[in-house]
This record gives sequence, C-alpha cells and structure tokens, in this order.
Amino acid sequence: MAKGKNVHILNFDEYLRQGEPGKKEKAEIWRTAIGLQDVDGLKTSDYLKQTAKRNIEGDITIDQAQKLITSYYNARENRNADSNQIEADKASANIAKILKEKTFAFSLPGFVSIHKRIFEGVFKFAGRIRDYNITKQEWVLEGDTVLYVPATDIKRAVEYDLQQEKAFSYAHLDINQTISHLAKFISGLWQIHPFGEGNTRATAVFVIKYLQSRGFQVNNEMFAKHSWYFRNALVRANYNNNPKSIASTTLYLERFFQNLLNGQKWDLRSRYLHIHPTVEWTVQPNLANRTSTGQVQDKYRTSEDHSDILRLLKAVSNQELSVKSMMESLGLSGRDNFLSLYLKPAISKGYIAMLYPESPRHPRQKYYLTDKGKAILRKRKQ
Repeated sequence: MAKGKNVHILNFDEYLRQGEPGKKEKAEIWRTAIGLQDVDGLKTSDYLKQTAKRNIEGDITIDQAQKLITSYYNARENRNADSNQIEADKASANIAKILKEKTFAFSLPGFVSIHKRIFEGVFKFAGRIRDYNITKQEWVLEGDTVLYVPATDIKRAVEYDLQQEKAFSYAHLDINQTISHLAKFISGLWQIHPFGEGNTRATAVFVIKYLQSRGFQVNNEMFAKHSWYFRNALVRANYNNNPKSIASTTLYLERFFQNLLNGQKWDLRSRYLHIHPTVEWTVQPNLANRTSTGQVQDKYRTSEDHSDILRLLKAVSNQELSVKSMMESLGLSGRDNFLSLYLKPAISKGYIAMLYPESPRHPRQKYYLTDKGKAILRKRKQ
C-alpha cells in the first residue's frame, strides 16, 4: 500500500457514531494510542493510519498491524525515515495492542512491562529503570523543571505508592473525592519518572488500565485529544517555587479527570496552566453550560461574572482582609486552589488590590476592593 493513499478516509468520529461495537472499540483504542504521541510532540505517518484503519475494519488483527509497522521500517527504503515518526508509529501500534488486552498487573513489574512493551524496538532502554538523575525544561514553567525522584530511590518510591494505593478504599467516596484522590496518586507516580524517556505515555497507559480494572468507565477521548494538557497538569501538580509564590496544585489534573470520569466540560488548554498567565489565561472556563447558540451562559460569560470571583468580592466587601480571613469567610481550606481560582484572577482584573503592593509578602498584608470591584458588586445588587 503506497504511503499517503486514502489516508483521509480514516475518520475516528465516524466509527464512533456508527456504533458497531467491534469497530467502535478499536477506533477508540487507536485514537487514544495516536493521540498520546502529542505528549512529546510526535505525529504518526499516513501508513500507520492506513494500517490502523485496516485493523478497525477487521481486515487484519492487531498483531498483524504491529508486524506490518515493524516490517515497514525494516524495509530498506524506509530505514532512514524520520526517527520521531518511527517512534510515534511503533509506540502507537504497541499501545493499541496493550489497550485491547483485558489483562493488567498493578505492580512495579507491571509498570515496567508496560514501558517495555510500548517502546520495544524504539528505545534501547525500553523497560529499564533509569540509573541517572534527570531534569526537563517545561514551557508552562518558563523553562524550569520539576524535581524528579533521584535514581537511587525509584524502585522504593514506586513500590510504596502502589502499595498505598492498593490498600486504599474508594467505597465511601463520592466522585469528587474519588477524583481528588486519583489526582494525588497519579501525579505522585508520574513525579517518580522511573524511565529515561516515555514516562508520560507509560503512565497514561498504566492509568487507563488501572481505572478500567477498578470498574471506571473511562472516556479515552480525553487522552486522545488532550494528552498535552494531561502532561502539563502533571507538571503543575509537582512544581513548587516559594520565592515566586508558586505552589504545586492538582487542580488542573482534577479538571482533566472531571471530564474523563464525570462528564464535565472544562476547557482543557495548556495556556491555563502557565505559571505566569496573561489576563486572558487566568480563568479556565467550564463549558458545560453553553447555550444552543454556542455562547457561554451568564455566570461564565466574563471574568467579572465568574461565580468564584464574585463570591470573593462579596466576602471582602468594605473590609481589609488577609488571605487566611478571606479563605475562612468562603469556607475554603486549600490555599493553592484559592489563589488560582479566586484571588489571582480578581487581582489581575483589577477588582482587588494589596494594602502593601510594593511588598507582596508583607507580614501584615491585606486585600481590599478597588473602585472597579465595588462597582461590580453594586451592579450585581441592582
């Protein structure tokens, strides 16, 4: 089959709409496998997509699809193909095979095996735990890095996290509590970064398999379409910089899982995760309440109408309050979430100001409503 021929007829949405169980399942698996390559900015070839289509249509098995991809790049004319494309194609085919299987091992060997199977024939170190320390420059951190677990502690760290999770009971948790716990567990596991490369893809596959083993109905569309957001949410969940007043937060990862498991409609864009967002990036909207005309309903239409910010303005009113007092007034306990959802957006919009603006960390720092903030309250009372 010539490279590039008829590639446009591979339409995942069409397969998912048709509802044929066999084709629908395989289409979802392939879409997830291909989408996960975005984590590292990789794109699959037309040949991979053609091969995926043949598997979805039932012309070949997943094992045959894997062999075709391997044979394709073993052919003399393709041996010098772009290395990133080769990685994307082989990893996609391998992930599709793993996701199709109904087996799973929730253990360190199981995690290592997933990495080995995804990157076999791609990395020489596939399935090997790294024996060196690493750093990675991140766009959302403006070039800074997460502090990953040292190589000497990797095995103990993974085993400990898995043991703790295995002993944890979800029996009496509601969906929001469940998602909060999952976000903490998954972000902690990812921060260990056991492998030299491919950690996020291996973690994503491990998580999908784990959630399925727990009986969750996993909407894999989130991993297919928003894998880059998923990775950046993991970064933000593991980054602290006290001098810059930046605290780690699982908020963004929870929003990913709210969409994945709870049918929410958070707008999953990496720009909302940047440590120094522009004014337009400070509020991450939930699109669940769009009207038929495509407009967001009133409480989501503008930042000044955003319910979280409005609650804060009402709490402050004519007072001068500290962060602690504002949180107590709102009944909140998570400082990082309060800063991200309430205070920083309100300050960036000019609704709230510092009593000591030239000394943000002043021991007697308090906050008050600006004239603009008071005008918003008056407007809402009319």
